[in-house]
Amino acid sequence: MSLLLPTLCQQPAQQRAPSFHSTSLEVKYAAFFRNVNLGRPNCPSKAQLESAFTRAGAVRATSFLTNGTIVFDAPPGIRARKILVAAHQNLQIECGLKEPAYVRTVKHLAELVALEPFASLERASVYEFCVSFLPPQEVTLLALPMKSKRQDVELLRSTGTEVLSVSRKIGNTPGSPNAYLEKLLDAAVTTRAWNTVVRLVQRHA
Repeated sequence: MSLLLPTLCQQPAQQRAPSFHSTSLEVKYAAFFRNVNLGRPNCPSKAQLESAFTRAGAVRATSFLTNGTIVFDAPPGIRARKILVAAHQNLQIECGLKEPAYVRTVKHLAELVALEPFASLERASVYEFCVSFLPPQEVTLLALPMKSKRQDVELLRSTGTEVLSVSRKIGNTPGSPNAYLEKLLDAAVTTRAWNTVVRLVQRHA
């Protein structure tokens, strides 16, 4: 699927894309698993998640919250993607995990947070500020901003690798940016509350 998308950062695509390489120093990454709640069926425990990454080659691995987010350090010369693939295989064997995960450098996340993309919006006017992580293969959207039919999700802008959105509560049900994006893109996406990423950066950047 290939549609035109306005970007948040007017930079060449190769600069926007998150780096997956470490050549001289350890690099800190965050992995975001889709649809994971630690300790639930077919999901790892905190200990299993962290162990899967250290056994896959990470120097350190620290689970962040219970939603399948983990911060890990890759040693020099080791691709973060290689660690993620090996860790995912470990988790498939141990607990039957099938959901995908996407990796970003913590530096990339810190740069995104520094942009304060939701600064112009009143927090009280929305249910949640959200950030959705797109898969490595190229997927782009039609011109943003874009609202769902129910008006409960608004996709605001994109970095090229993430989509920033707001969820609004219509009646008793808040909108799901993740479900809306997956239907739009026909691809697996994983979404976090914006404050989760802010807190992760504050702790690990």
